[in-house]
Amino acid sequence: MAKNEQDENDSRPLNAYAKYSGLGFQMIAIIGIFSYAGYKIDTAANHPVKWVTAILSLAGVFISLYIVIVSLKK
Repeated sequence: MAKNEQDENDSRPLNAYAKYSGLGFQMIAIIGIFSYAGYKIDTAANHPVKWVTAILSLAGVFISLYIVIVSLKK
């Protein structure tokens, strides 16, 4: 096996690790931003039940799952 082939095989797991850990941080960021926006809207509107927070949190989860699925298909 040539040295270049060995280097390519060694870097594949590292690239996959970086890709999937990046997806995890991206999911956390999306869900966090949507939840924070919902919280701010609920506190500004003085809602007794935090429905906007719940709806935007779920929207963040679905959007982040969509992004993960699309990136995994590539």
